[in-house]
Amino acid sequence: MRTLIVHAHPEPQSLNGTLTGIAVTTLREAGHEVQVSDLYAMRWKATVDADDFGGTSGPLRVATDSGRAYDTGTLTADIAAEQEKLLWADTVIFQFPLWWYSMPAILKGWVDRVFTYHFAYGVGEHSDTRYGDRYGEGTLAGKRAMLSVTIGGRESHYTDRGINGPIDDLLFPIQHGIFYYPGMDVLPPFLTYGADRLSPEDFTDTAKAWEQRLLSIEQTDPIAFRTQNGGDYEMPSLRLREGLEAKGRTGFGLHIRA
Repeated sequence: MRTLIVHAHPEPQSLNGTLTGIAVTTLREAGHEVQVSDLYAMRWKATVDADDFGGTSGPLRVATDSGRAYDTGTLTADIAAEQEKLLWADTVIFQFPLWWYSMPAILKGWVDRVFTYHFAYGVGEHSDTRYGDRYGEGTLAGKRAMLSVTIGGRESHYTDRGINGPIDDLLFPIQHGIFYYPGMDVLPPFLTYGADRLSPEDFTDTAKAWEQRLLSIEQTDPIAFRTQNGGDYEMPSLRLREGLEAKGRTGFGLHIRA
């Protein structure tokens, strides 16, 4: 297995840094190949601009200009290198702390710049009966992806009646909208709650659980997101057909099969 870990935390000795280190050691000792994109160490540029695409001849149009640059091989070297890592990998892991209900800005900037038009989106047939290759299909189809997220709050805060909202809902834009959109199968996330208050005993348990998750990636069933072009959605409205929802499922949960 070839794994790309995209790591987003500014402190190498943080819990996130330690979990990334455990992942690298565990996977390599099991015979897998691993690459790490440590965004803070790389001093990753997090903002999209015309320089990413070799300049423009008029007003910047991010989708159009990124697609042109991808097609002509004129993306900046840092973007092209990350796209090559994604194509190389069988498995992609995002390691990050949950900050303000989302990923750190530097990681979102990695997605904004690396997931260009004609690479991560804007591929396949677009018509009244098929709206491109996405949500289960696309450039990254056949790969696996997983989040490893450290969370400051208690687990109860992120449940169905928790004050912060269900964690599955908070992570839906990343898991469904970033991983699944270009075709990757999305594995259930590895979540570490109370990250700033872990006792030595808690950390030992967390490290062991993380090792076990890593060693079972190839056998783990992905989240059963509905494919866009599999017949569950009306075309071209892309609304879920009536009667397909699982009992009790609403909101984001409608897009997961029973």
